[in-house]
Amino acid sequence: MTSLNDLPIRDDLRGREPYGAPQLDVAVRLNTNENPYPPSPRLVKALGEAVAEVAGSLNRYPDRDAVALRADLADFLNADTPGAGLTAERVWAANGSNEIIQQILQAFGGPGRRALGFEPSYSMHPIITHVSGTAWIDAQRDEDFGLDPERAVAAVEAHRPDIVFLTSPNNPTGTALPPEAIEAILEVAPGMVVVDEAYGEFRREDTLSSLELLPDHPRLIVTRTMSKAFAMAGTRLGYLAADPAVIEALLLVRLPYHLSAVTQAVARTALAHSEELLGTVDTLRHERDLLVGWLRSQGLRVADSDANFVLFGTFADRRRVWRAVLDQGVLIREVGPPEWLRVSIGTSEETATFRSALTTALKEAQ
Repeated sequence: MTSLNDLPIRDDLRGREPYGAPQLDVAVRLNTNENPYPPSPRLVKALGEAVAEVAGSLNRYPDRDAVALRADLADFLNADTPGAGLTAERVWAANGSNEIIQQILQAFGGPGRRALGFEPSYSMHPIITHVSGTAWIDAQRDEDFGLDPERAVAAVEAHRPDIVFLTSPNNPTGTALPPEAIEAILEVAPGMVVVDEAYGEFRREDTLSSLELLPDHPRLIVTRTMSKAFAMAGTRLGYLAADPAVIEALLLVRLPYHLSAVTQAVARTALAHSEELLGTVDTLRHERDLLVGWLRSQGLRVADSDANFVLFGTFADRRRVWRAVLDQGVLIREVGPPEWLRVSIGTSEETATFRSALTTALKEAQ
């Protein structure tokens, strides 16, 4: 039989592993940072009606530019961050934030160009960077997973990247960046600066969004997703806000009709019910903060989190702890620095189950 090594794939792809978190059939899954609360019966009915409405015209292509959806997204972002002044012309949408990242790299990266990020951070940034033929520069975060503005500026000035990726709140650490660090990087970056705010809705009330910086920075891109706080991971809808010229650049690389009519209808319906969908955010924040306190009371190190997950450690053998928790029906994530583990915030019942499983695992590890 033919193996992958027998195929004439690109040399730079040989030896790489595909991205993916374990998908296991266990009672409690807390490894992919999903919102654990499903749509209500009322919303399920509305979603079904929206799909039924477009079903009769699926023989036709969808709106290629998703204008109505982008207008709805702009309205949502303006409500989230008053003063952002967004319109449909300043918002773009795609199949998940990963396609957004891919399009950015296709437009502003490529062979002979470089992208810089501060790791540990979202692993898809370097993966998509490599796949696009762009060189990746790992500038590393601080020891506490923060980002000192002076050190960050020095890295940007030294490497002069075409794209800078910043993640706030950061995945997998949950750490939010101070606005002064982002502004300092914007002042010296020679190319585009992308702030990935996939977990932006979970940020603490005193944590600002980079959307507020958009009016003064035409090379800033702020990305978001409906997969996390919106509890719409199955919809696959990511989006960004930027200067209209950035949207024009992305139109050069987007695939024709990349967002299906069904995706657009479901996303618009979710936005119309955003109050209900985001009604669980405060609950998840509360559960997060309780869990951070409990983990620290167990003598563990915990990164400060503005997201819907918590990074905790440190373990000489994290695989042993991960397996011991899994053996009790709870799936968490081996990700980030080698001695750390990450757990998503679930329902109060799921979190209680995790605490019990981890308590047992820690005893077994002694």
